[in-house]
Amino acid sequence: MDILANLALGFGVALSPFTLTLAVIGCVLGTVIGALPGLGPSNGVAILIPITFTLGLDATSALVLMTSVYYGAMYGGRISSILLNIPGDEPALMTTLDGYPMAKKGRAGDALVLSGVASFVGALLATVGLMFLAPLLSRVAYHFGPAEYFALYLLAFCTLGGLASRNQAKAAIASCIGLGIAMIGLDNTSGMPRLTFGHLHLMDGVDFLVAIVGLFAVAEVFFFIESHGRNTSIGVRLERVTVPVRDIAASGWTMLRASGVGFIAGVLPGAGASLGSFLAYMSEKSIAGERGGFGTGVPRGVAAPEAGNNAAAGGALVPMLTLGVPGSGTTAVLLALLMTLNITPGPTLFTDRPEVVWGLIASLLIANFVLLLLNVPLVRIFVRVLQVPPWVLLPGVMMVSFVGIYSLSGSYFDLLLMVGFGALGYLLRKLDVPTVPIILGILLGNHMEDSLRRAMVLSDGDWTFLFSSPIAIGLWLAAVAGFVAPMFLRPLLRKPNAGSG
Repeated sequence: MDILANLALGFGVALSPFTLTLAVIGCVLGTVIGALPGLGPSNGVAILIPITFTLGLDATSALVLMTSVYYGAMYGGRISSILLNIPGDEPALMTTLDGYPMAKKGRAGDALVLSGVASFVGALLATVGLMFLAPLLSRVAYHFGPAEYFALYLLAFCTLGGLASRNQAKAAIASCIGLGIAMIGLDNTSGMPRLTFGHLHLMDGVDFLVAIVGLFAVAEVFFFIESHGRNTSIGVRLERVTVPVRDIAASGWTMLRASGVGFIAGVLPGAGASLGSFLAYMSEKSIAGERGGFGTGVPRGVAAPEAGNNAAAGGALVPMLTLGVPGSGTTAVLLALLMTLNITPGPTLFTDRPEVVWGLIASLLIANFVLLLLNVPLVRIFVRVLQVPPWVLLPGVMMVSFVGIYSLSGSYFDLLLMVGFGALGYLLRKLDVPTVPIILGILLGNHMEDSLRRAMVLSDGDWTFLFSSPIAIGLWLAAVAGFVAPMFLRPLLRKPNAGSG
């Protein structure tokens, strides 16, 4: 009954005309961003975050807008995967394996509609799972002390590189860079300046939104410039768009199984939608066997990864809201947004700010239906987004980034710092070093340091206190496993991709 009462509170917030309008706008913008190859939800949310401050949105409205963009980008990633054989983002990689072959058979419209329905099923079930699981997990989090939180933060650092990086050592280096940036400013305990080099602008530390917009949005602009403004083009022509009722019915159980697998993968800190999509596809492929024809353009091969990655996207919100630890790169950006709005995600969020949490959940339920309506009848309009030339996108992205950051701080130094982070992001991506662990280090570095200090104070300097509870030991073991597992899973992820051409 508590859940029904809280959900009623959430719908009271979500069904206000202003909030509903923001959800629809977020869904449209997210789908457009997801359809553009290379941008993805992380970049999309990072680019649009400054708008929330320019418009002066409150916490609930800002979170509704950004999570609608998040869900919309997960939907939109399938468009370029199916038509161009280019994943809109990494989780959409598995969709290319059967989506593009299906399009080459003249069934591009069927593949797009089927993937839209599968995305709806995965995202809807994940939102329902978030509704029931998050309050339970928040109660468990009340048992967390400084040792448990330190181990939890370590787990996030060990796993967030995950499958997104080709090299775990580079992911570890990126985490260390982020932790180093987090140390800039005044020490929380002694008040002594650290790594400021006598610069007054650095006394307050580095604003993580400046770093996020620089590493994602500005770096993306630099890559556009490097490509010399080459226009995108449609790889497969989109013919008649119909609703493939038979394929949808035949893929029903596939969508349900893939949604379950994807949601579990999303709840694990750092696993994210990439692993959810991969596990969903491979599990269905093993169930179907050789006669299933996976990789040749079968509908189940499109439905499974789309349901899996959208369910994982919803599952990634669970650890972010209940533990304050992002479950994916995009939720790391959302975490930064919450912290900027003076909202601390964690077990107390559900009791201190229920209107934020349940307003978000209700808005996500509404957004799923909005996205289904947008992605079936209006799919032709979103396909045209792939033909937008970069010279139109470049000025818009830069304008939003500069205006948003300046309206937030009013400091020219932050603008220069943002450009500097953009150059750093460009360089790191050229070196194949992931940027998400850097963001995580900036976000959680001070919290991790405070937890370690409190643990040492409580134990009088005894480091074994960090392993003093079953929860802490379990988190340490999970951290080790999360760091090692991708070394074995990554080759498996590449094998199906290798044969996709």
